[in-house]
Amino acid sequence: MAAVVLVGMMGCGKTTIGRMLAEELGVPFCDTDHLLQHRLGRPIHQLFELYGEETFRQHETRILKDLAREDRVLATGGGIVVRPENWIELERLGVTVFLDVAEATLIQRLRTAKKRRPLLETENWEERVHLLRATRLPLYSKAQVRVVLENDDFQSVVKQILERLP
Repeated sequence: MAAVVLVGMMGCGKTTIGRMLAEELGVPFCDTDHLLQHRLGRPIHQLFELYGEETFRQHETRILKDLAREDRVLATGGGIVVRPENWIELERLGVTVFLDVAEATLIQRLRTAKKRRPLLETENWEERVHLLRATRLPLYSKAQVRVVLENDDFQSVVKQILERLP
């Protein structure tokens, strides 16, 4: 099977859906943000503050290159798709799945989230979500499978992914 690699905007549900999907498939779950935090010994927001986005993205690429191709579900950071070399690694690891969520839903989820999002620590963060989504949508769309999340029924999303896996 190799990996099922989840891509999509921050707040789209990659971690939650990834855990559920891994349980259904009976494989381990892995999250690139957690791997980065473990490797570098700091939370994501501190990594951004200390190193900046470009260095953070370089570390993401190293994480991907270090991962072996094996059965697992892998949730990725929302910006992992911005570096072209990462797509090579994502596809090497397995089947890529884009979790597509409407902008209004993302904004609502991010408004109530407790998790700090370094790229949204700005006065007009909603506009930032809009710009990031618009810029990244063509990149996410390179995924082999696209699932549109209409609501927060994550179990039905897991079912859709399972039905669409090659």
